[in-house]
Amino acid sequence: MKALTIDRTPASWTVVLDRPQAANALSGALIEELIEAVAEAEDAGTRVLAFRGAGRNFSAGFDLGDLEAQSDGDLLQRLVRIETLLQSIAHSTCLTVAFGHGHNFGAGVDLFAACRWRVADDTATFRMPGLVFGLALGTRRFASIVGTDNARDILEGLRTFSAAQGRDLGFVRSVVSQDDWACVLDEAKATAGSLPQESRKRLYEALDGGSRDEDMARLVRSAAVPGLKQRLRSYLAAQQEQRTPKGTR
Repeated sequence: MKALTIDRTPASWTVVLDRPQAANALSGALIEELIEAVAEAEDAGTRVLAFRGAGRNFSAGFDLGDLEAQSDGDLLQRLVRIETLLQSIAHSTCLTVAFGHGHNFGAGVDLFAACRWRVADDTATFRMPGLVFGLALGTRRFASIVGTDNARDILEGLRTFSAAQGRDLGFVRSVVSQDDWACVLDEAKATAGSLPQESRKRLYEALDGGSRDEDMARLVRSAAVPGLKQRLRSYLAAQQEQRTPKGTR
């Protein structure tokens, strides 16, 4: 069963993360389908490639639902594929647009951040807890958007921020009701169509900073520290402890 759906038009593709029962968490299958969708959009010469989530949010990030069945090596491989996905979006020749809503975490926020236009409704919140279990995923990219000092404050303090706060930081381009997201997509198509495709490609190549190899190496170094599965298990246990009412412990 497909974990995403794609709405294709001549000027745009909209990729919908379609695992609402799992808050659109990034399973191995969903990651591979997203990588394939980005490549297909590139090959088709799509001008605008948009991402949104079905159900109550955009994405809850790395899927930990099958953690006990995974080895450290399995988890590292999936993280490498997530970084591969993020790079394919960040360096796409398409104008990439992310539409965010609801509570979003970790790699789901990184997926949102990898897009050039980042739009959210007023329900959206963002939190990146990866450094709790030692992962440096999307850190440089986030800092390039919001600035080093802001990134340090948010990531070191494990801060959750709202769509409005994200707009003030430059992380969210605009806060727009879901009823008006179609208008944003129309604006993106008009913008993408204002330049010849080759000119837009050269523009993106000139503006897209950072080294793919450095980002990948930073992730692998952090994820390859022995005990990744146990760190993730400890994180889940701490989260469960926070959610359990005191009177039931």
